[in-house]
Amino acid sequence: MISTEMASRINAQINRELFSAYFYLGLSAQAESSNLAGTAAWFLAKHGEEMAHALKMYRYLLDQDATVELEAVSAPPAKTAGIMDMFERTLSHERSVTSAINDLVDHAAHEKDHATHIFLQWFVTEQIEEEATVNDILGRLRLFGDQGQGLLMIDNELAAAAKKITAAAPTAAA
Repeated sequence: MISTEMASRINAQINRELFSAYFYLGLSAQAESSNLAGTAAWFLAKHGEEMAHALKMYRYLLDQDATVELEAVSAPPAKTAGIMDMFERTLSHERSVTSAINDLVDHAAHEKDHATHIFLQWFVTEQIEEEATVNDILGRLRLFGDQGQGLLMIDNELAAAAKKITAAAPTAAA
């Protein structure tokens, strides 16, 4: 069984993961409104991933005989200034999530909570991937442009990436 403090911190992270899902849902709606169907699909796929992250932590707390304490989820930020802004905000957001995960890992190590420390390693690795992916998208936007043919190419790539993300997602029965 994990400490009350560790459970409280994981509950706070569940809230952050749910906010991330909400954040991505908002960006998906904005992309859809801008006729960027591939970008909208990518953000919607990221929404699903964040929900899965929250549920993974939820299950961990229950498996550790800890209490799950859900709190209100804040509204996502206001409308962005275009696709470049969407991905710059996404990178900033993912960096803040990385920092929060690292704080959890540090606390688990401080408490000598080996089970939680091991559990959190998956999230550490996931955050490396999340930041690298968004950095790659931003690099492509800077290289090919966020308008015209460059934007169309990136939007099509994001549509293909969304299909891969969705195909790799665990089923609800898992």
